[in-house]
Amino acid sequence: MVSSSPLPGDHPAGTRACSDPSKPVQQQQQKHILLTTGVLTTDGSKESWNILNADKASNSSVSGPVPTRGVSSTLLLAIEMLTRRITNDSLDINTPHILLNKTTSTDNFNAEFNSSVEINVLESDGGNKSITVITFASMNNVLPVRDEDNVINGRVVLVQSSGAINNVSFTFDIFNETLGNPKCVFWNFSLFEGIGGWDDEGCELVNRPNKNVTCNCNHLTSFSILMSPYLPDDPALLFLLKFITYIGVGISIASLVICLIIEAVIWRKIRKNNTSYLRHVSIVNIAVSLLIANVWFIIGAFIADADEKEPPACITATFFIHLFYLALFFWMLASSLLLLYRTVNVFDGGLSKKSMLAIGFTLGYGAPLVTTIITIAVTQPKEAYIQNTGCWLNWDQSKALLAFVVPVLLIVVINLVILLVVIYKMLRRRVVADAAQAAERHVLVVIIRSLAVLTPFFGLTWGLGVGTMAKPKDRGIHVSFAFFNSLQGFFILVFGTLLDNKVCV
Repeated sequence: MVSSSPLPGDHPAGTRACSDPSKPVQQQQQKHILLTTGVLTTDGSKESWNILNADKASNSSVSGPVPTRGVSSTLLLAIEMLTRRITNDSLDINTPHILLNKTTSTDNFNAEFNSSVEINVLESDGGNKSITVITFASMNNVLPVRDEDNVINGRVVLVQSSGAINNVSFTFDIFNETLGNPKCVFWNFSLFEGIGGWDDEGCELVNRPNKNVTCNCNHLTSFSILMSPYLPDDPALLFLLKFITYIGVGISIASLVICLIIEAVIWRKIRKNNTSYLRHVSIVNIAVSLLIANVWFIIGAFIADADEKEPPACITATFFIHLFYLALFFWMLASSLLLLYRTVNVFDGGLSKKSMLAIGFTLGYGAPLVTTIITIAVTQPKEAYIQNTGCWLNWDQSKALLAFVVPVLLIVVINLVILLVVIYKMLRRRVVADAAQAAERHVLVVIIRSLAVLTPFFGLTWGLGVGTMAKPKDRGIHVSFAFFNSLQGFFILVFGTLLDNKVCV
């Protein structure tokens, strides 16, 4: 699409010398040009364009008096210049690979082209204006994507207007519905030292139903959408991942409910020993946090799978998923710190039960709440809090996901260090003075066994989660993460509650 106010440098003197801008182009001439251009953009020419673009990119650092221009940009710019010289007030040209439409509009404009692209001019300066739209069937073969993790997943559309347009909306049918993370982009001739490339400045994703993407842009140029194969593109694998996740989450929720019922039954028995009481407080809050996170996960999944995504609902789901998953890990940290404190404090004296409870709840819920509030406050004003493909923290635009990954991995490392310190101290302290200290030692051993299993398990689970970002195309990592992540509740029941011999008595 051609800008009504071209970017500086888009029309160098060398380009102007090639043709007379004032010379009109007749309909038949334009059709021949589009037919020729269409042949140059077919799938058979893709390899040649890859070679030409790679060669131009490798030479872009060569200094010279005249800025270089990529071959793709040169072709697109030539089409834009020729389009400006069409004299007809209205025109329709259909070729096998390119569709051209020119019309006159007095106000807002809305039209659908080739059943694959819909354009809606939302704001303009009023008055009569001509709008020319060219829809390319295979321009993705010509305009390179510099980022290997993205592909053009819709038509390329070129639009130009004789008047000023302040807001324009595009709805693209997508080629591959299994790809995710859509980005609304335009071709920026000035990127990469004048070679040109796809840019998302001034464009935003408005809606992403199942089969199309809607973008809003505040300027005119050549537009399309980029999407990433971060999600597996194998339908069978996607079905397997959903099956593992939903079955696993169901087992996890059932396990957490059983865990809480057991804790309620034995609650009076475990109140006699302070350390045992505080351990079970931690286990109950770990189970409650994961249970609430799982419920919000299911809610978020239904919101994301809806035909029309509701951003406020998705933001709310993401906030609570983030909050309670973090609470799970911070309560594990509180349990580890309790273990360390009771070991170093030689099993008696020190802080009261109320003081330790206050510290536990402040750490278990206060720290996650502060983290989630800061995350949404920093990223949501930029509309970069949630992903485009689901209700979870954004990675591509804002790296908001780091507000979860960094605390989690840090807690896993701290817990492992605490476990090593406590085990070392308890091995050196083998003598038990009385029955009270024997009971205390038993509780600490239960905490050690519980954390020794759960910490590596949760660390492995979310390490695999990081692996899905580092290697998004690795199917094994996706399946492993879905399996371990969906069974966290079952592991808490077994190693957090049933591992204690007193629970089974």
